Amino acid sequence: MSAGKTYYSFEMPHQKTTIMLVDDHSVVRAGYRRLLEMQPEFQVVAEAGDGPEACRQYHKHHPNLVIMDLSLPGMGGMEAARRMLSHHPQVRILIFTIHDSSVFAERALRMGVSGYITKSSDPDVLLEAVAQVAAGETYLGPDIAKELALRQISKNNSPLSQLSAKEFGIFLMMAAGNKRATIAETLHISVKTVSNYAHQIKKKLGLSTDAEVVHLAIRHGLIKT
Repeated sequence: MSAGKTYYSFEMPHQKTTIMLVDDHSVVRAGYRRLLEMQPEFQVVAEAGDGPEACRQYHKHHPNLVIMDLSLPGMGGMEAARRMLSHHPQVRILIFTIHDSSVFAERALRMGVSGYITKSSDPDVLLEAVAQVAAGETYLGPDIAKELALRQISKNNSPLSQLSAKEFGIFLMMAAGNKRATIAETLHISVKTVSNYAHQIKKKLGLSTDAEVVHLAIRHGLIKT
């Protein structure tokens, strides 16, 4: 009698969603990592504390999704996201920030990010946002979705919508009190180029001084006083 054949069934392992965390506070990143990795489908493969490091780490690891804070030292999260998207259009970025201004959210979405939620959100909102963005959807936190809807209904278009993505990033750096030389060093451009941008920004916004830039940013909730 011939021996019977033995058949083995192999189940393909579930593909995890790989994630990079970008936040300038290491203790915050550690908390997010613990929360995310409690879910079997998520794996944090990289972390970064500033924009340039985020770009380097993305190029190295190519995670499925980037969770990006906006309040980063130097170039800031908005500029980091813009650069990342310009070099890697396929990247899916979820903005996770304290900034609840619809101006920030609208600008980020126009730039191509895949989601925007605030740090006041419940942990379940973060997990839901990550799952939906990883699945190819766009996700807005309930508070941000409401603000954007009210903004659209009121047709209260901000003068900031006139600025290009590059100009908006420099506007934020000016509003934060950065000197021209600091902005130039951070963005790897000349001081003269920064000055030209600053002049064009103020011209578009009808402003005369850097102090007016700060006041406009405060009125739109873009910086905290």
